[in-house]
Amino acid sequence: MQYWIEKFKKAGLLKVIEDKVDIDREIAHISYLEVKKDDSKALLFTNPVDKNGTIFPPVLTNIFGSFEALELILGKSPDQIASEISDLLKPKKPQGLMEKIHFLSYLISLKNVFTKRLKGEGECQKIKHLDGKVDLFSLPILKTWELDGGHFITMGQVYTKTLNGETQNLGMYRLQVYDKNRLGMHWQIHKDGANFYKEYKKAGVKMPVSVAIGGDPLYIWCGQAPLPKDIFELLLYGFIRKTPAKLVKSLTNDIYIPHDVDYVIEGFVDTENFELEGPFGDHTGFYTPVEPFPVMEVRAITHKEDPIFHATVVGKPPLEDKYMGYATERIFLPLFKTTAPELIDYKMPENGVFHNLILAKMNCLYPAHAKQMMHTFWGVGQMSFVKHAIFVDEKAPKLENFGELAKYILNRISSKSLIFSEGVCDQLDHASPNSCFGGKLAIDATINLNPNGVNTLNDNDLLALFAKEDENILNLKQYFTDTKNPICFINYNKVDVVKKSFEKLNKLKEYFKILIFFDENANIQNLYMSVWRVTNNIDALRDIFIDGEQICIDATSKSKIDNYERAWPKETNCSKDVIENLINKNIIEDDKELFYKFEIFG
Repeated sequence: MQYWIEKFKKAGLLKVIEDKVDIDREIAHISYLEVKKDDSKALLFTNPVDKNGTIFPPVLTNIFGSFEALELILGKSPDQIASEISDLLKPKKPQGLMEKIHFLSYLISLKNVFTKRLKGEGECQKIKHLDGKVDLFSLPILKTWELDGGHFITMGQVYTKTLNGETQNLGMYRLQVYDKNRLGMHWQIHKDGANFYKEYKKAGVKMPVSVAIGGDPLYIWCGQAPLPKDIFELLLYGFIRKTPAKLVKSLTNDIYIPHDVDYVIEGFVDTENFELEGPFGDHTGFYTPVEPFPVMEVRAITHKEDPIFHATVVGKPPLEDKYMGYATERIFLPLFKTTAPELIDYKMPENGVFHNLILAKMNCLYPAHAKQMMHTFWGVGQMSFVKHAIFVDEKAPKLENFGELAKYILNRISSKSLIFSEGVCDQLDHASPNSCFGGKLAIDATINLNPNGVNTLNDNDLLALFAKEDENILNLKQYFTDTKNPICFINYNKVDVVKKSFEKLNKLKEYFKILIFFDENANIQNLYMSVWRVTNNIDALRDIFIDGEQICIDATSKSKIDNYERAWPKETNCSKDVIENLINKNIIEDDKELFYKFEIFG
């Protein structure tokens, strides 16, 4: 990690904060604001402290905080890596002596894909704390949000293996600190770590786990890469680096971890022991509920002589996962095309929180081709978690040109373009009525249905008409009024189900096409955050209503009046007193424009 800190310094991508900063929210809030800036930097906190004044080893955050940082870590652009994968999937016969030599050299380099196991101990095992000397409270583990259930390891590389020892896995799961030698193991039901756990539980034996922190940042990115089942993620490290990941054996179990990470936490999960985990403000921008999860009993903590603790912050977008997700999106496009060859490109906007919204451009060859592609998306690996997908044809604007793309889509679709389904969803999704599965929506904009337009009114006049029909409509804001399907955002005092209000407004259907209802305090002037709120807050089968050409979407909070039996979560908002204190100490700026743009306080 020290090597990477120097690289970031030379590239002008590191900011060092020498002030004493608390591991309880202060470091997290500084990092949360920094990554939202246009010139975001990685942050090295040299004097982390707690409320008792204890000084901890340095903490590094936001290392994936910009496109420049991403390319520095990868050593090349994501598109270059994607091109290598594409060439590997469809090799061309080399022509001439030089091409043959180059091809042979490339084939030889592929031997470096495979991990290398070293004898003896690694740098990460210089300092050892075993059994009774284990103390998780000696590490600068952050608390991010006011309502979090405690301090969480957020950038842990969690290494596990199958019961027979033949397959090892690297994943990223949050880890809640319960006490000095116990961690909550939040592996979601669909993850490989959870599948391995089931094998150990069935056999009635404890499951070994090693958690690495720090080292080469590429380890971290590989840990979240959507590789096929039973493929060890560090093989991808070797492919990108063109040098094998060098591993050493953990001290107390048979799991191998990179020799050069900064910290290693070793232990076992007792498959009979569960404990309540959470709440935690996660990458969706909402708190996840308190639920029982397995517990890791820590047997050893080892580290380098001068370790640096690596952490990330999750919450409302944009955050580090914007850049990590971008790399995943680009690099895995060639692999996805082997399943969907007519796919031209796809994009996962960060304010759609990746799994909640995907945009796809395709080459349509025959009727209902887009519908076939939709089911391909919903049936492949982690793409199966996607809740909302919009498909356009090859003539559409570039997917990253969101404004022009939105107009293109809105001028082509009608209610007949909406296709509903049901399937698995991310375990962190809160909108679905059932944990882990719910409604899905696809929009087929590959066909131009030539929809009729509407008689557009200004916002004030439309609000006056709407309020006469339903006094609980408090405010509205229209977008894309120059298209055939303008979108109208509504602030609503929800005393009954939204569908009833939609039915009242239908007598005014000549003035609107798409209505989206929000809670009364939602900022409907903020389009970026409104997209985030819509994609998070709806279950397509429950919350979308159609009457002729009119479409209504209920993006309000849900409760029992909606037949929603789960507890609706709160949004992740910064603590005002923490932010004010940091401003007073001149550690952060009082950037009201940024606070407003990304709804820092809700």
